[in-house]
This record gives sequence, C-alpha cells and structure tokens, in this order.
Amino acid sequence: MFHQRLGCSSISFRHQELGAALHTMQGLGFEEIDLGALPGVCDHVPYVLDAEAVKAVAAVVRESDLRVRSVNGDVGDLNATLDAGAQAARERHLEMLLALAAKTGAKALVLPCGAIDHEPLRSLEEDIDVVAEQLIHASVRAKEFGIELWTESLHFYRLCWNAERAQLLADRLTGSEVGLVMDFSHIVASGGDPVDFVDRFASRVKHVHLRDAKPASGDQPGNINLSIGNGAADFAAGLAALGGAGYSGHFSLELETRDVTHDERPAAAAKAASFISDLI
Repeated sequence: MFHQRLGCSSISFRHQELGAALHTMQGLGFEEIDLGALPGVCDHVPYVLDAEAVKAVAAVVRESDLRVRSVNGDVGDLNATLDAGAQAARERHLEMLLALAAKTGAKALVLPCGAIDHEPLRSLEEDIDVVAEQLIHASVRAKEFGIELWTESLHFYRLCWNAERAQLLADRLTGSEVGLVMDFSHIVASGGDPVDFVDRFASRVKHVHLRDAKPASGDQPGNINLSIGNGAADFAAGLAALGGAGYSGHFSLELETRDVTHDERPAAAAKAASFISDLI
C-alpha cells in the first residue's frame, strides 16, 4: 500500500507498549520500522539494557515479522568527558544496543550528535572533536556486529542543532564509516532548508526521518512536533532533491507529534504515508 522504501518509527506510537505499537504499524500496512530506544522519548527498549532485555525485545520484534531498518538509541552525552567507570558503563550500553540491532536484523544503530544542549561543555571545536571521536569509535564497534553506525547529524535540541554545526561534525567524520541521518523536522525547526542539507551531505545520507516542523517566529520557538502537512517543511522539494542526488536509501515516518490525540495517530500515520509515498 505504501512505497516499499517507506517505513515507520516505533516512536510514532510511543504511547503504546512495544508489542501493541508493532501491531498498530503492521495493521496500517507498514513492512519496515525503526525501533525507538531513546530514554525519555520512547520506552520501547529499556534504558538499563542487559542481555536478557536484548533477548526479550528482539523476540517481540521478530514475532511481528516487521523488518527493522535501524535502532535509534542513545548512550549519553557524547561530548561529555567521562571517568573510567562511566566510560565502561557507556561501552556496555553501546554493546547491548549493537547486540539488539544485530538480533533484530537492523541495518544500523543511530546515535545522536551530542548532549541535549546547544552550549558546548568546553569550546565548540573541542566538543565536536569529542563527539566525532565517540561516533567513529562506535562505528568500529558496530562493524564487529555486522551493522553500520549512523548519526542524526542535525538535531534541533542537541549540540549540533543547525546546518553550520552539522557541517562541522560532518567535516570531522570525513573518511570514517559513520553515515548521516537527515531529519526534515530538525532542519526546518532550526531555520534551515532540506534542499540545502541535501546539497551539503547527499552522498553521506544513509536514512531519512520524516516529520513536519516550523521555524522560530516572533516569540515562538522552533517546533519539531507537527504532523506532516501542518508545518513549513517542503517535502516535495526535499524529496526531489534527494532523488536528483541519487539517494537510494529508505525513509521513516517519525511522527513524534503533539497536534493529534493518541486515538488519531493511526489515521494520521496512514495519511502521511500515502502523501509521502506519492512523492518518493
């Protein structure tokens, strides 16, 4: 029913427990998902992730028969300086997320682009250096599990919150195997242009998240939590630019929206999927 390259993130139905969310997405006609593993955003994967939790989550996902494109996770503030104990804890968490990605058949683990704060902990240059080092390290570990490592390189609420900072991070990642995730909502909320993002990074984009947004206006801050069609994102232009640049990867509806009720979410997701399918 929907384009074969279009999936849906479990974050879209974060109000449901994992099994119910998977059932909802399958019932709508989706065949592929992103699995949300972001503490405080989506609790489909326990933040305290051990081998038993990995096994339990993977079993629920496999039972659904849905393909997993990526696991969208977090191992803490990548620009933070950690002591030996905290670094070891981060490494264990990374290993468990990579194991989950491998056991669910995901193509990649997605990590963020720094702490949930625009202000660097040291200087911007130093912080981005640290984030890049951590992502490159994670990509090396990911290869051991047979998967890729991607980063959402422009995230409106994190250190690399606009195109300029995303560019700084991408520059540090040149020559590595870290792929980039393009998110329409974060680009638009930051005041950026999806076409500009494609012009900058098309050859390195591995995956695309789809949600609508509005940039800051007057005393209103940028808003990333809008249903497709209710914001200012030009999906037609952005998707055309991706196609023109030869993008052959997949897309995922990440409908972490706040303009519909929970009961309205399935219909909103189906409407968005039909709209985007026509544009791909």
